[in-house]
Amino acid sequence: MRPGLLVFRAAGPEASEAFRHEPGGHRWQRIPANDDRVHTSTVTVAVLKEPEEAEFYLNPADLDLKTTRGSGPGGQNRNKTESCVVLTHKPTGVVVRIDTERSQHRNRALALGVLRARLSEAHQDAQMGSANASRKAQVGSGMRGDKTWTIRVKDNQVTHHASGSRFSYDKYVRGDYAV
Repeated sequence: MRPGLLVFRAAGPEASEAFRHEPGGHRWQRIPANDDRVHTSTVTVAVLKEPEEAEFYLNPADLDLKTTRGSGPGGQNRNKTESCVVLTHKPTGVVVRIDTERSQHRNRALALGVLRARLSEAHQDAQMGSANASRKAQVGSGMRGDKTWTIRVKDNQVTHHASGSRFSYDKYVRGDYAV
Protein backbone atom coordinates (compact mmCIF):
# COMPACT_ATOMS: atom_id res chain seq x y z
CA MET A 1 0.00 0.00 0.00
CA ARG A 2 1.31 3.45 -0.91
CA PRO A 3 1.79 6.09 1.82
CA GLY A 4 -1.26 8.31 2.04
CA LEU A 5 -3.55 5.66 0.52
CA LEU A 6 -6.58 4.58 2.52
CA VAL A 7 -8.92 1.81 1.46
CA PHE A 8 -12.38 1.87 3.02
CA ARG A 9 -15.09 -0.73 2.45
CA ALA A 10 -18.79 -0.02 2.90
CA ALA A 11 -21.51 -2.63 2.38
CA GLY A 12 -25.27 -2.72 2.53
CA PRO A 13 -28.28 -1.52 0.57
CA GLU A 14 -27.67 2.18 1.35
CA ALA A 15 -23.88 2.21 0.73
CA SER A 16 -23.95 3.47 -2.86
CA GLU A 17 -26.43 6.23 -1.97
CA ALA A 18 -24.43 7.28 1.09
CA PHE A 19 -21.27 7.84 -0.97
CA ARG A 20 -22.92 9.18 -4.13
CA HIS A 21 -21.43 12.69 -3.79
CA GLU A 22 -17.96 11.69 -2.54
CA PRO A 23 -15.90 11.01 -5.71
CA GLY A 24 -13.50 13.79 -6.69
CA GLY A 25 -11.17 16.22 -5.00
CA HIS A 26 -11.74 17.46 -1.47
CA ARG A 27 -9.93 20.63 -0.36
CA TRP A 28 -9.41 20.50 3.41
CA GLN A 29 -8.54 23.73 5.26
CA ARG A 30 -7.63 23.71 8.95
CA ILE A 31 -5.54 25.57 11.52
CA PRO A 32 -3.35 23.23 13.59
CA ALA A 33 -3.11 23.79 17.35
CA ASN A 34 0.59 24.72 17.11
CA ASP A 35 0.25 27.29 14.25
CA ASP A 36 -1.80 30.39 13.38
CA ARG A 37 -1.83 29.85 9.63
CA VAL A 38 -4.41 28.00 7.52
CA HIS A 39 -3.08 24.70 6.19
CA THR A 40 -4.72 23.43 3.00
CA SER A 41 -4.61 19.81 1.90
CA THR A 42 -6.12 18.09 -1.11
CA VAL A 43 -7.64 14.64 -0.79
CA THR A 44 -8.86 12.70 -3.82
CA VAL A 45 -11.65 10.18 -3.36
CA ALA A 46 -12.74 7.33 -5.64
CA VAL A 47 -15.80 5.18 -4.97
CA LEU A 48 -15.59 1.82 -6.76
CA LYS A 49 -17.84 -1.23 -6.75
CA GLU A 50 -16.02 -4.27 -5.40
CA PRO A 51 -16.10 -7.06 -7.99
CA GLU A 52 -17.91 -10.20 -6.89
CA GLU A 53 -15.98 -13.45 -6.75
CA ALA A 54 -17.35 -15.79 -9.41
CA GLU A 55 -16.16 -18.94 -11.05
CA PHE A 56 -15.17 -18.59 -14.69
CA TYR A 57 -17.54 -20.68 -16.83
CA LEU A 58 -16.77 -21.91 -20.35
CA ASN A 59 -19.84 -22.53 -22.48
CA PRO A 60 -19.28 -25.73 -24.51
CA ALA A 61 -21.10 -24.13 -27.48
CA ASP A 62 -18.35 -21.47 -27.61
CA LEU A 63 -15.61 -24.06 -28.05
CA ASP A 64 -14.28 -25.58 -31.26
CA LEU A 65 -12.37 -28.81 -30.61
CA LYS A 66 -10.14 -30.41 -33.25
CA THR A 67 -7.76 -33.33 -32.97
CA THR A 68 -4.67 -33.83 -35.09
CA ARG A 69 -1.55 -35.92 -35.16
CA GLY A 70 1.19 -34.59 -32.98
CA SER A 71 4.53 -33.41 -34.28
CA GLY A 72 8.08 -34.06 -33.17
CA PRO A 73 9.61 -37.20 -31.68
CA GLY A 74 7.36 -40.04 -30.58
CA GLY A 75 7.68 -42.78 -33.14
CA GLN A 76 4.91 -44.81 -34.71
CA ASN A 77 2.24 -44.00 -32.06
CA ARG A 78 2.75 -40.28 -32.55
CA ASN A 79 2.46 -40.59 -36.32
CA LYS A 80 -0.68 -42.74 -36.36
CA THR A 81 -2.92 -41.39 -33.54
CA GLU A 82 -4.66 -38.06 -33.28
CA SER A 83 -3.70 -37.28 -29.68
CA CYS A 84 -3.00 -33.55 -30.18
CA VAL A 85 -5.91 -31.29 -29.17
CA VAL A 86 -6.49 -27.84 -30.67
CA LEU A 87 -9.14 -25.94 -28.71
CA THR A 88 -10.49 -22.59 -29.96
CA HIS A 89 -12.71 -20.20 -28.01
CA LYS A 90 -14.95 -18.81 -30.80
CA PRO A 91 -15.98 -15.46 -29.23
CA THR A 92 -12.40 -14.36 -28.48
CA GLY A 93 -10.39 -16.37 -31.01
CA VAL A 94 -8.02 -17.69 -28.32
CA VAL A 95 -6.42 -20.96 -29.49
CA VAL A 96 -4.74 -23.58 -27.30
CA ARG A 97 -2.77 -26.48 -28.79
CA ILE A 98 -1.74 -29.29 -26.43
CA ASP A 99 0.15 -32.42 -27.49
CA THR A 100 2.25 -33.18 -24.42
CA GLU A 101 0.47 -36.42 -23.40
CA ARG A 102 0.03 -39.65 -25.32
CA SER A 103 -3.71 -39.70 -24.51
CA GLN A 104 -6.19 -37.48 -26.34
CA HIS A 105 -8.38 -37.38 -23.21
CA ARG A 106 -5.57 -36.07 -21.02
CA ASN A 107 -4.60 -33.51 -23.65
CA ARG A 108 -8.24 -32.37 -23.87
CA ALA A 109 -8.39 -31.88 -20.09
CA LEU A 110 -5.09 -29.96 -20.16
CA ALA A 111 -6.30 -27.80 -23.07
CA LEU A 112 -9.52 -26.91 -21.22
CA GLY A 113 -7.54 -25.95 -18.13
CA VAL A 114 -5.09 -23.78 -20.09
CA LEU A 115 -7.90 -22.10 -22.05
CA ARG A 116 -9.89 -21.41 -18.88
CA ALA A 117 -6.82 -19.88 -17.24
CA ARG A 118 -6.02 -17.66 -20.25
CA LEU A 119 -9.60 -16.42 -20.61
CA SER A 120 -9.95 -15.82 -16.87
CA GLU A 121 -6.74 -13.77 -16.84
CA ALA A 122 -7.88 -11.74 -19.88
CA HIS A 123 -11.24 -11.13 -18.19
CA GLN A 124 -9.56 -9.95 -14.97
CA ASP A 125 -7.22 -7.66 -16.94
CA ALA A 126 -10.21 -6.12 -18.73
CA GLN A 127 -12.01 -5.58 -15.41
CA MET A 128 -8.93 -3.99 -13.86
CA GLY A 129 -8.58 -1.71 -16.88
CA SER A 130 -12.16 -0.48 -16.58
CA ALA A 131 -11.84 -0.12 -12.79
CA ASN A 132 -8.65 1.93 -13.22
CA ALA A 133 -10.34 4.12 -15.82
CA SER A 134 -13.31 4.63 -13.48
CA ARG A 135 -11.01 5.53 -10.60
CA LYS A 136 -9.06 7.98 -12.76
CA ALA A 137 -12.28 9.64 -13.96
CA GLN A 138 -13.47 10.09 -10.36
CA VAL A 139 -10.20 11.26 -8.84
CA GLY A 140 -9.09 13.61 -11.61
CA SER A 141 -5.67 15.21 -11.40
CA GLY A 142 -5.92 16.33 -7.77
CA MET A 143 -5.35 19.96 -8.79
CA ARG A 144 -7.22 22.86 -7.19
CA GLY A 145 -9.75 23.09 -10.02
CA ASP A 146 -10.78 19.44 -9.62
CA LYS A 147 -12.32 19.92 -6.19
CA THR A 148 -15.84 18.75 -5.42
CA TRP A 149 -15.81 19.67 -1.70
CA THR A 150 -14.17 22.39 0.37
CA ILE A 151 -14.04 21.75 4.12
CA ARG A 152 -13.12 24.84 6.18
CA VAL A 153 -12.76 23.75 9.79
CA LYS A 154 -11.85 27.26 11.05
CA ASP A 155 -15.03 28.84 9.65
CA ASN A 156 -17.21 25.80 10.46
CA GLN A 157 -18.21 25.73 6.79
CA VAL A 158 -18.42 22.99 4.12
CA THR A 159 -19.19 23.60 0.44
CA HIS A 160 -20.25 21.03 -2.15
CA HIS A 161 -19.18 22.71 -5.40
CA ALA A 162 -21.25 20.65 -7.85
CA SER A 163 -24.56 21.62 -6.22
CA GLY A 164 -23.49 24.88 -4.54
CA SER A 165 -24.76 23.59 -1.18
CA ARG A 166 -23.20 25.02 1.97
CA PHE A 167 -23.65 23.80 5.51
CA SER A 168 -21.82 23.66 8.81
CA TYR A 169 -18.76 21.51 9.43
CA ASP A 170 -20.51 20.02 12.48
CA LYS A 171 -23.35 18.72 10.29
CA TYR A 172 -20.81 17.37 7.77
CA VAL A 173 -18.95 15.40 10.45
CA ARG A 174 -22.23 13.93 11.75
CA GLY A 175 -23.41 13.11 8.21
CA ASP A 176 -26.48 15.26 8.84
CA TYR A 177 -26.63 17.17 5.56
CA ALA A 178 -28.34 17.03 2.18
CA VAL A 179 -26.66 17.94 -1.09
